[in-house]
Amino acid sequence: MSANRLYFIDAVRAFAILMMLQGHFIDTLLEPSYRNHSYTAFKVWEYLRGITAPTFFTISGLIFSYLLIRAKQNGTIKKRMQKGLMRGFMLIGIGYLLRAPIFEWLMGKFSSYFLVIDVLQCIGLSLILIVFIYRLAFKKTLLFSIVMLLLGLAVFMTEPLYRYLELPEIPVVFSNYLSKENGSIFTIIPWFGYVAFGAFIATLFYRYVERPKFKTAIVSGFFVFGIAFIFGSSELLMRLYYVFDFSILKEVAYYNYLFTRLGDVLILFSLFYLAENYIKQPLILKIGQKTLSIYVIHFIIIYGSFTGLGLHQLIGRTLEPWQAVIGAILFLSVVCFISFYYAKTNEFVYYNLQKIIDKIKKYTR
Repeated sequence: MSANRLYFIDAVRAFAILMMLQGHFIDTLLEPSYRNHSYTAFKVWEYLRGITAPTFFTISGLIFSYLLIRAKQNGTIKKRMQKGLMRGFMLIGIGYLLRAPIFEWLMGKFSSYFLVIDVLQCIGLSLILIVFIYRLAFKKTLLFSIVMLLLGLAVFMTEPLYRYLELPEIPVVFSNYLSKENGSIFTIIPWFGYVAFGAFIATLFYRYVERPKFKTAIVSGFFVFGIAFIFGSSELLMRLYYVFDFSILKEVAYYNYLFTRLGDVLILFSLFYLAENYIKQPLILKIGQKTLSIYVIHFIIIYGSFTGLGLHQLIGRTLEPWQAVIGAILFLSVVCFISFYYAKTNEFVYYNLQKIIDKIKKYTR
């Protein structure tokens, strides 16, 4: 095992994917009458569920950027950039494929709903953007670090400008990446902001991880900034508004979910990195390394990709809370089991993509 491997990243990825699975399961199948904020359990569950997507995007930016920067040191930067572009396009393709209503198409029914954007497309496009930004930064780690930090801040600080963005003049296949008017679940903004912050954090690890007191410093930094973002960012934004009189600062302060959730993510990072030696277990690491397979399998089972028959269609929102909890545990176990022993999503796609690329190179020489 590599001495430079950041095992806490796999643990955070495992946590994020498992939280996503149980969140989708319970949200899809819990009986509506229990979705009430008068129930403390539901309020806690809903808040914790809200941490999942920011964590997933931030950790994706962190691990991808860390490997990209390290590849320069190892002399494999060109290969890593090519692999990053390939993975980005692969994620975008799988994201569309999971929503493709194949049986409806066979029956002659066509709609543009399968073009809505979800997690995979956003992460895929974010990885592609990171590769291009790193290239434009002349592969200079310091410049890349500053650019990603400024990009993350800019995306979060301008959220009111695109909160209700509509782009009727732009083709749906493109506008769905920026606007939710056609049903997109995620859009590249603001979610690329979390990826950008993850990339910035990756540069800190790359530059300082081997220093003796780095772990203490970064864990403390994660915790302090996390608390500050959660409890102090709105007040800071209002103070800046009073000084500069920019109305957008007040709008961000009044609807400050982006910085607050970033604070949650940083605290999560601090806890996982602090406990890295205790959570460095084979099962946890394996889950963290199989996130794509797990995501694809869970999506098919819950939402009925390709067939249109999933738990959403077969059961619907009918479960009592105790049934939803037990069902979620069983669901997580089944999906992970299938992913570990039967699914080869990454290997299969990479192998066939590489074959296609090799053929193209052969005929274009």
